[in-house]
Amino acid sequence: MSPRKIIQIDEAKCNGCGQCVTGCAEGALAIVDGKARLVRETYCDGFGDCIGACPTGALTIVEREAAQFDPEATRAFLRQTQGEAAVRRMDEANVRHERTPAPRSPAALRSAPSGGGCPGSMMRTLGGPAASAPAAAAGTGLPPRVNTPELRQWPVQLHLVPPGAPWFQGRELVVMSTCAPIASADVHWRFLRGRSVVVACPKLDRTDPYEEKLAAILAEPTIPRVLVVRMEVPCCGGLARMTRAAAERSGRTDLEVREVVVSLEGEVM
Repeated sequence: MSPRKIIQIDEAKCNGCGQCVTGCAEGALAIVDGKARLVRETYCDGFGDCIGACPTGALTIVEREAAQFDPEATRAFLRQTQGEAAVRRMDEANVRHERTPAPRSPAALRSAPSGGGCPGSMMRTLGGPAASAPAAAAGTGLPPRVNTPELRQWPVQLHLVPPGAPWFQGRELVVMSTCAPIASADVHWRFLRGRSVVVACPKLDRTDPYEEKLAAILAEPTIPRVLVVRMEVPCCGGLARMTRAAAERSGRTDLEVREVVVSLEGEVM
């Protein structure tokens, strides 16, 4: 073994929320006895995607003697425990890591204004030189509406929607991340048409009441399916975790929960 960067977990700060488990593409973390644990050193690439997913600051990157990261063993572990989709997610994460500078010290990761400690807030320029030119500003001759909206309800923010609202009855429910409608130009026709929707951010919202409220909404027996539409960034995985927990809490056994991941370029992954 030789010194390398690897994740370290402060159990006193860990609240067992599981968001770091979702944020780790390599499957190196698990919740054991209510606390996050490093399953095996060889599954941790030391890049720190999980840090940005932790709401309590329990995770840091340290440099110490540790077994080297083993990509092939990690892929085999993911394939056995989570399937091919998890292997693809790890490979996609590795591509992002190759495009991103190596991790800095834990203090620098937490204090960097560019969001260096959190992959979800890292500054990136999308579209490149072929990006679209700005459209004409509002009030300069454009029609009042260019595209037909598919939204059939108000409000949409999860804090504000009432669980017994009539638009939840007989429709699939979309639980959408706040950023997805900005990243994807296809949101209305692809996800909202014929569905009800709630919008939430698992990282920036006050999420304490979300699971209970979602469970109350999902207790409506005519909702056939839930579609979680989240961004590819690790912290957004908390939205799927909360939704699945709410589905279990709703008391229903017939409810299907599906997860759709949208890339920063607006493509369904």
